[in-house]
Amino acid sequence: MAFALRNLDNIIQVSMKRTWKALLTHTKTSISSHYSMSLPEHGKQIFSRAVQAVLPDAIMRKNLNLTHGASPRLLVGGKEFSFEKLYIVGFGKAVLGMAATAEEILGDHLIQGIISIPLGIQECLRKAGKREMLLKSDSRIKVMEGARNNLPDDAALQAAREIHKLSQRLTKDDVLLVLISGGGSALLPSPIPPITLTEKQMVTRLLASRGATIQELNTVRKALSLLKGGGLARAAYPAQVVSLILSDVIGDPLDIIASGPTIPSPHSVRDCPLVLTKYNLWDDMPSSVQTVLQSDSGPSLENTLEFSHVSNTVIGSNSLALAEARNYAEELGYDPVVLSTGVGGDVGSISHFYSQLISRICSHLAGTEANPKADQELLELVAHLNIPGLSLADCFSVVKCLKDRRALCLLAGGETTVKLQGKGKGGRNQEMVLRVALELHKECDNLGPCDVLFLSGGTDGQDGPTEAAGAFCKPGLVGQAEQEHLDVQRFLRRNDSYTFFRRFKQGQNLLLTGLTGTNVMDVQVALIRSSESS
Repeated sequence: MAFALRNLDNIIQVSMKRTWKALLTHTKTSISSHYSMSLPEHGKQIFSRAVQAVLPDAIMRKNLNLTHGASPRLLVGGKEFSFEKLYIVGFGKAVLGMAATAEEILGDHLIQGIISIPLGIQECLRKAGKREMLLKSDSRIKVMEGARNNLPDDAALQAAREIHKLSQRLTKDDVLLVLISGGGSALLPSPIPPITLTEKQMVTRLLASRGATIQELNTVRKALSLLKGGGLARAAYPAQVVSLILSDVIGDPLDIIASGPTIPSPHSVRDCPLVLTKYNLWDDMPSSVQTVLQSDSGPSLENTLEFSHVSNTVIGSNSLALAEARNYAEELGYDPVVLSTGVGGDVGSISHFYSQLISRICSHLAGTEANPKADQELLELVAHLNIPGLSLADCFSVVKCLKDRRALCLLAGGETTVKLQGKGKGGRNQEMVLRVALELHKECDNLGPCDVLFLSGGTDGQDGPTEAAGAFCKPGLVGQAEQEHLDVQRFLRRNDSYTFFRRFKQGQNLLLTGLTGTNVMDVQVALIRSSESS
């Protein structure tokens, strides 16, 4: 860190003189063709294209096939698998659509299947007319719904038991096709006795409320589970286990996605007390949880079976979604830049980063007096956040990608966390947008004659316990909200972003997509253009 900051002057001197001047020169004089664009509509269209790239049907057909004949073989990710009998299990928000396509491809070769999906998703998809994501009436796959509000419940527990039972009766001549997507952890609860489901729910809820990362949550959940941390693969041995995974975790770590039911855990139960102690929760744990976490009965490297019977393939991710968003933004006439697919951490810090980056770009676009101090502060913020793929110099070199003096589209993805302080209703995306709006309001003097839009949405179409995928804002939102007697800071103190956006302009700034049938974390879109060039 110290070494990097000693080089800030060099970065600023080289990048600031060339890059920010290039932004002004390249952009200010010739984006009049963009002036008639609706930024909110373009933001929503770019987000929609990102989601479309990772819809179940398309990604399944790219990665799953079957050879026919006397000895049919399953083709997955360039590998072939022979079998006598073929079974399917699955769990996650996108698994229903994945299973529907898989059954269509596999036909009569499929013997039986069981999938665990979020409560109500079939009816939502049916009402939305997305029948391609639904199983046919004569399907051989049993659908079980549960995990209300993405929390494990009795219905999900029963589904996990049936999946466990099916897996245990397979032979070496069978193939178990495992479909995994985001939300899979809550849909596959199988607590190690004597832990009850209620106790496991309490642990998850407490960790989430303290701002624990998804990695920390899954480390603990795996240690308390019979099926996570490679448990499902152990149960299915000696059958061949072939997993198709839609990643909802930064960096696509296989042991973290849905808590890694087909992956040996890199953690032991001894790591869990450290996580719980970090958030001052160890003393609040039930005696059953403390007993299991202080024993050697949980998953660990030492007692992991050989996993040579397992093949895991990631078929969809945030990177794939952002690549399509980038291509579409370019079609719309923007110069797109993918900042990172690994944006994580506290939503407040990430919101501050986005607002400061937008502010510095707008300031230089407007040709205002150079502010090396503000630029250095932004570099220090980037160094502190340590966002994967985003270097110290990126914030100052990003506009080098501008071609033909067009407008700029910044893209990023990942998943942030929210520390709950109030009892309001919202989600991480809506809270991020509201925080960015508040900071851009404070930075209004630095924005100059710029048109700006910031959007953040969950690719699953549901941000927290709301029907919104996220929201979008422009810099004037806070001032307009004040005219409607809406105090943005008050809503943020209550973590009540959804209520704010529902009331503001009658919900016009909510991103409403309905459940999408997929899940690869979140996508952020920032559109910036000069309004002086019309």
